[in-house]
Amino acid sequence: MPAVEQVVQAKNWASTRAGQIQLRGVAQVALSSNAWAGLLFTVALFVDGWRLGVYGLLGAASSTAAAALLGADRKGLANGLQGYCGCLTGIALVVRLGTSWQTAVLAVLGAAVCSVLSAAAGRLLGPLGLPVLTAPYCLVAGALVVTLSKAPVAAGPAARVSGFTTTTAAETGRALCNNIGQIFYLDKWYAGLILLVGLLVASRIAAVAAIGASVVAFLTACLTGLPADRITEGLYGYNAVLCAIALAATFLTPTPWTAGYAALAAAASVPFTAAWEAVAQPSGGYPFTWPFTVTTWLFLAAGPLLGRPGISSEKAM
Repeated sequence: MPAVEQVVQAKNWASTRAGQIQLRGVAQVALSSNAWAGLLFTVALFVDGWRLGVYGLLGAASSTAAAALLGADRKGLANGLQGYCGCLTGIALVVRLGTSWQTAVLAVLGAAVCSVLSAAAGRLLGPLGLPVLTAPYCLVAGALVVTLSKAPVAAGPAARVSGFTTTTAAETGRALCNNIGQIFYLDKWYAGLILLVGLLVASRIAAVAAIGASVVAFLTACLTGLPADRITEGLYGYNAVLCAIALAATFLTPTPWTAGYAALAAAASVPFTAAWEAVAQPSGGYPFTWPFTVTTWLFLAAGPLLGRPGISSEKAM
């Protein structure tokens, strides 16, 4: 084979490899390393709005590149573990700050900082047997949004209703889809369905966990009297979906006990999200995925002490 053709093939292979890593970085937002799932997630972003797609990819590429330059673990890089916090940071900034060249610069810099915080968090949490999850994204995006957002600060938490919150059939269907879509800030119900297809491609267990958690979160939000409009938007359910995917499909061995444990975590994350929202709103903040991260840490930390099949497995450590 001529040398020129070898160089061309090497460049094509490198480009393909870089594209796969980029897509895995997007997929890791939902704790998957499947590039096809990442492609479907990216499609969902662009279906909801081109800004989400562009800034999500920009953030994922920036954090991955920064981690590579800083000498991060190559296996983690290849699996997209350095891309998901940057992806979420880019999306959060364009949603909260709007589209501009300044936002693009902040997305690149914020995503790069995520790679440093990921390394630091891994060093601190590793001895405890806990994953980093989305803590770096929450720290970076939270600091930037509170500092730079020009949106009016909410006066207080959304008003609750007395008793059980009722919704129409259409609102219920949108809520169940948006509980999944809001993981990526998606507010179009059909974009949430595309995400669900991506989860199904990555793992049937993850897809079932997402559906189950969406139902649990919806019922929990209605039982606690949270406002119907915010339930329909999926604002109380996305953390629950992530908790279920983490516990039932990622870190614990799938068993009936694990399924129940994940459902309990999903239900617990709903009032936690509402409480976090109430605390953060006066300063212009947002829960981001803190309820998912903290709830998952607590349930993983407690798991090995419970002595139930799957919950106490080595995967939880």
